[in-house]
Amino acid sequence: MMLREGALATTGIDAVAIKPAETDLSRAAALDHDVIVDYEGVEHLPDADALADLASDRSVRVTVPVRADGFDLFGDDGRWDWVPEGVGRILVAGHPAYLTETEQSRAVAPRFGAARERDPEAWVGTENIERMALAAGGTQFELLGRSTERDFHGLRAAGFSGSLAVYAPTVVTDDEDAILDAVGAYAARRKPVREALPDGAPTDATAEGRAREVLARAVEDYALVGDAATVARRVEALREAGADTVVGYPARGIDALTR
Repeated sequence: MMLREGALATTGIDAVAIKPAETDLSRAAALDHDVIVDYEGVEHLPDADALADLASDRSVRVTVPVRADGFDLFGDDGRWDWVPEGVGRILVAGHPAYLTETEQSRAVAPRFGAARERDPEAWVGTENIERMALAAGGTQFELLGRSTERDFHGLRAAGFSGSLAVYAPTVVTDDEDAILDAVGAYAARRKPVREALPDGAPTDATAEGRAREVLARAVEDYALVGDAATVARRVEALREAGADTVVGYPARGIDALTR
């Protein structure tokens, strides 16, 4: 039975992102949403049959790091077909935490090109490589940031007719302490926030004074936070800017998002 009730149901979010290292894929089957499965290293790859089962009644996509062994079309591509039929790919450069130094040294652009040739329906992650991603084509999959709405408006005004998707950590509550505990550190890693924070300041609910003011503003830029109505308004603003798909990552876990 799908979870149709709770805060998630009224936010307007299209899909939920699952990190298999922290959430069993079977939990996603209870959601009344499409699913994005994040790559967190080969030791956390979900079972292909489980992915196929999940995709039987919804859209499912998995992030694929084009530089990683097993997914590198210019080298070891032995895991490329681990993604079963009926499950889509999102091509990404790959987070350094999940790549070896050798993998990180590999060129992204030609691998994006080769991967899009092999899978023309693949989405393309834009983080830190926006121009390469746009050149590769396909649905542009962007992390929510301060300029996302402006950038989407600009792309649409310039005549971009392709699909745009945005990914954001999501905390559906108006409890500022809970929000900062969930996504304060995440926002603090962004350069403008890091530079604005006092040296050594905590980035969770224990933050006070100037640090808390900076973080309280920053989490609104880089995450979908607030009560369900507030999140729904932000989702609608993203749609008005040109977003076709809004993906929420439950930063406090699926249970918190569906209560």
